[in-house]
Amino acid sequence: MKIAAYQFAVSGNINDNIETIKRAIVEASGQKVELIVFPECSLSGYPPRDIESSAEVDGGKIREILADFQSMSEEYGISIIIGTIAYENSKYYNRAYYFSPGKLMQWYGKRALYGWDADNFSAGEEAGIFDIAGLRVGVRICYEIRFPEYFRQLYLENTDLNIVLFYDVADKADDNRYQLIRSHIITRAVENVTPCLTVNATFPNQTAPTCFVDASGKVCAELEQGKEGMLIYGFEKKKLDFGELGRKKYSDILLGI
Repeated sequence: MKIAAYQFAVSGNINDNIETIKRAIVEASGQKVELIVFPECSLSGYPPRDIESSAEVDGGKIREILADFQSMSEEYGISIIIGTIAYENSKYYNRAYYFSPGKLMQWYGKRALYGWDADNFSAGEEAGIFDIAGLRVGVRICYEIRFPEYFRQLYLENTDLNIVLFYDVADKADDNRYQLIRSHIITRAVENVTPCLTVNATFPNQTAPTCFVDASGKVCAELEQGKEGMLIYGFEKKKLDFGELGRKKYSDILLGI
């Protein structure tokens, strides 16, 4: 299964974001990619960096645009995951929307809300598990990478691949933060014996990687920090090796499985 992650400078101009996302989908389809993912809030922009607050988002317009992406998924035969602000039942959510040919649109709402997130969003309630091309795929959003519990939930559901959408940037370059979050990604992959694909925004200074990490913590692919581009990786579900079997065995014991 060819999977892709597209990183770019997310902005407060929704039309610019749409143009970039659509161009990337067409490019990915041309390269026979089956799943492409985009950063947290990559459609709407992230408050208060790109827009003043979530209240600036036109919920009706977002729903229309999401319908367009469902149509693109059908037209190009590709599964898509896009981050955006959503408005529903008088509440704003930070969501990852999943589109796939022949399926109804699904989503996952970010649950770990702190600081700016707490100021702008309500917590989601979804499990964040999607069936994609015969694989069980777990989705988490940004700050949730800090907490092993969110990924243990995915482990208990036997996900084959986990995806993390980031909008983690800073006003100044911060390599320590970049390496810290990179280490969190590696740890989540290792402790859950599950590969992980991540995608982040690039501007002004990218502080979390767009990368693919295998179930033993090897960073198999990683995009250049701060530069727009597409990571493409040939993912296949593999049998666990000796060390991975050991980690799974003791994880199951500790979790009482």
